[in-house]
Amino acid sequence: MAKSGLVIYVLVITLLLEQTTSITSKFKARKHSKRRVKEKDGDLKTQVEKLWREVNALKEMQALQTVCLRGTKVHKKCYLASESLKHFHEANEDCISKGGTLVVPRNSDEINALRDYGKRSLPGVNDFWLGINDMVTEGKFVDVNGVALSFLNWDRAQPNGGKRENCALFSQSSQGKWSDEVCRSSKRYICEFIIP
Repeated sequence: MAKSGLVIYVLVITLLLEQTTSITSKFKARKHSKRRVKEKDGDLKTQVEKLWREVNALKEMQALQTVCLRGTKVHKKCYLASESLKHFHEANEDCISKGGTLVVPRNSDEINALRDYGKRSLPGVNDFWLGINDMVTEGKFVDVNGVALSFLNWDRAQPNGGKRENCALFSQSSQGKWSDEVCRSSKRYICEFIIP
């Protein structure tokens, strides 16, 4: 009888140990499962954010394609001429509101493309605003983002306006040469849009 009691006792302890081990395993599995769900949630959030970025990039590309269809595409830029007359700041703000900036030619190919596009889009217009000025430091011309220019195309004896003329013009009659002008003058302008 004592042997059978001992056997029962060992069986009960064995069953209790198995149940404890089983409960612990289930708890650990549930904990791992929660961790995996959190990781998947994080992955899903990352994927959703990535998709939103891609959708926004596609919207930008579609907008740029619309601009390019109305204007012209040159290298990795689109140009869009404006029929209205505005002073430099108004023109730049208008370009920014459309997702671009006033045009800044960076090499002679862009000068030639701008000259051709300007003749087609703004017939009879002699000059238009460039996104170039020396408002901060006299004589140091920068683009509308404040970046120093590595390419210059000034006409003879230009710039010559001193502190009075701080904004740059593109001259059709001078074959795309630049001159400085009073920023408050009303001129036509061309916006540029960078294509990624």
